Amino acid sequence: MRVVLAEDLFLLRDGLIRMLEAFDFEIAAAVGNGPDLARALEEERPDVAVVDVRLPPTLTDEGLQCALAARRARPGLPVLVLSQHVEQLYARELLADGTGGIGYLLKDRVFDAEQFIDAVRRVAAGGTAMDPQVIAQLLSRRSRDRPLGRLTPRETEVLELMAEGRSNTAIASKLVITERAVAKHTSNIFGKLQLPPSDDDNRRVLAVLAYLDRG
Repeated sequence: MRVVLAEDLFLLRDGLIRMLEAFDFEIAAAVGNGPDLARALEEERPDVAVVDVRLPPTLTDEGLQCALAARRARPGLPVLVLSQHVEQLYARELLADGTGGIGYLLKDRVFDAEQFIDAVRRVAAGGTAMDPQVIAQLLSRRSRDRPLGRLTPRETEVLELMAEGRSNTAIASKLVITERAVAKHTSNIFGKLQLPPSDDDNRRVLAVLAYLDRG
């Protein structure tokens, strides 16, 4: 699996390269600024891009804008964005097209190799990998809005885990409940959010995230 990596801090970039290569990823390009990222995404056509939000020369949202431009040119290009903080605007921009292959992780998660690699693989496969803190803030932002406010506390927990990209089996294990109970909660969630249920976990998660991002 070919990866384009963009991170301006040399030590972190080098660490990410070593981690990805240790799990059999091929580094197609590793860059430290926006112009080099834009060029690498166009020329290398990677299976997935792992991109820091803030890159030179602007050190604002250069990495994100390069990723969004690449996805417009190549719809569905898998992009995992790394950020130092939860920035809801960036999360909403990523979710806007609803095509999948999207991730948003805080850099703290990079130090958990298993979690980080799982997120890269999930995004590369067209799924979603959202940091729990991002999901919590999106949910909090919508907590006063109907029909999201109709969810029970347990349904909200299930929704958060769904949004992270977890399967029903993983949700059941995390909450120490049965998969049948998870399926029931999921059905209730879609009913309250007026979203049609789907057997496809990724589409289900994307539908929920797209709903949370509306308005």
